[in-house]
Amino acid sequence: MSDLRLVIFDVDGTLVDSQADILAAMGRAFGEVNQPAPSRDDILGIVGLSLEVAMPRLAPGLPPETYAQMVDGYKNSYVKLRAASGAAKSSPLYPNVRAVLDQLHAVPETLLGVATGKSRRGLDKLLQGHDLHSYFVTQQVSDHHPSKPHPSMIETALSETGVDPRHAVMVGDTSFDMDMARAAGIAAIGVSWGYHPVDHLGAANQVIDDIRSLPALLSTLWETAS
Repeated sequence: MSDLRLVIFDVDGTLVDSQADILAAMGRAFGEVNQPAPSRDDILGIVGLSLEVAMPRLAPGLPPETYAQMVDGYKNSYVKLRAASGAAKSSPLYPNVRAVLDQLHAVPETLLGVATGKSRRGLDKLLQGHDLHSYFVTQQVSDHHPSKPHPSMIETALSETGVDPRHAVMVGDTSFDMDMARAAGIAAIGVSWGYHPVDHLGAANQVIDDIRSLPALLSTLWETAS
């Protein structure tokens, strides 16, 4: 039996705080099609979904071509905002994230991955900006999968790494992350510092308030699963 363990992280709202650019880009996308911008809470409520799924949720009843224009407008605006200040500054790591990633990455049997609603281009820019590319052996993005909470991202990560679902965990800040983990048959750890209220994370095995508690929690979960 393999000793490998897999920790899959969501990105926005879990590893990095990108809400300023998300809110600004969404406002511009809606402005381009002469629609009123949604509220901050509504926008943050769809973070993690693919844009093609998110836009109709934020503005029901519009023509498909309008949604396509909004998606393009969001992507273009986000790229410009990120370029203006750099990925590391526009999407800063939450406190202690790098130290915990270093700690986990230093354990040979522990593999790290990401499962994100970002595009391949967006994730590459972010990881490059924070010098994190080498940390994640499996990287699942919206280009190649149905939107969360469909389990495709996790199933692919498990297939790529060969890790048994009992020895994998999803760490995220939204109900979409928790529901995706449940659908894929792996443990789910919610984080309280992200974009969904804690009471939306009911599918989580546990919710943490400080990422520094993650390594000990993982050890406990995997001991129970063994």
